[in-house]
Amino acid sequence: MNRQPHQERSLVLLKTDAVQRSLVGEIIKRFEQKGLKIAGLKMLMPTEAQLQDHYNKDDEWYTRKGEGIVDDLKAQGRAVEKEPIEYGKDIIRTIVRYMTESPVVAIVIEGVGAVSAVTRAVGTTEPATADIGTIRGDYTIDTFSHATLETRAVKNLIHQSESVEEAEREIAIWFAEDEIHDYVTAQERIMYEAIKNT
Repeated sequence: MNRQPHQERSLVLLKTDAVQRSLVGEIIKRFEQKGLKIAGLKMLMPTEAQLQDHYNKDDEWYTRKGEGIVDDLKAQGRAVEKEPIEYGKDIIRTIVRYMTESPVVAIVIEGVGAVSAVTRAVGTTEPATADIGTIRGDYTIDTFSHATLETRAVKNLIHQSESVEEAEREIAIWFAEDEIHDYVTAQERIMYEAIKNT
């Protein structure tokens, strides 16, 4: 890759609800209109192994998230039937179920400050609290507590990398290096006076 120092890559996964609701083109359009470049794109059926590698959580994360679920259950007047760590592990189990219901679209997005630009465009993880004008804020309204009540993953359309380091780790799970393309868009030429290195 002939990326400039200011260029970053981010992994975006359009989840099963985005695919099933025919929002793929609309979501990609948002990124392209911002000036970001699609460097890799494919539709695939994820495997459980890919998803486990992708989410890559530890016991501290499971416990912290599980404690939040226990608080939600108590607030809803429901019984707490297991340890917080098991509720945390259920999050990944439900995500694996959700992400293997139908194909997903994996995208490598490249551009100046790509990770933060994609994060701002996507909105907060919980759709109901995402700002209007973001992808999640405009296209879905699910909540963590509603998903917990129904024992399912929150339907939030999209995954995006949270850091440059995370993006590079995640991209390697979903793409071979030869599936990521090096080219210069008209937008890059206009916005950054970019030229292709030969």
